[in-house]
Amino acid sequence: MSDITLSDLSELCHESIGAPDDGTSMEGEQALDMSFMEFGYDSLALLQLTALISRKYGIVLDDDAVAEAETPRQLLAVINAAPQAGSIR
Repeated sequence: MSDITLSDLSELCHESIGAPDDGTSMEGEQALDMSFMEFGYDSLALLQLTALISRKYGIVLDDDAVAEAETPRQLLAVINAAPQAGSIR
């Protein structure tokens, strides 16, 4: 599987959570380091997002690592380092 990009993450957010309430866009280099709270996404929203990612891409995400990810850059690092479900032993 190729890495999930910021653009992919933005689309997945819209699919699972919806667009940010204030119209903030998850685009561009500066968006990588904005907190999810700045986009209006709380911890419940991130759980919905990571559940969708796990189902759609067949990857296993570590709940603690996801909980510590406060920005898209941090979450993408967790997602892109996660093993696929079939590769865990």
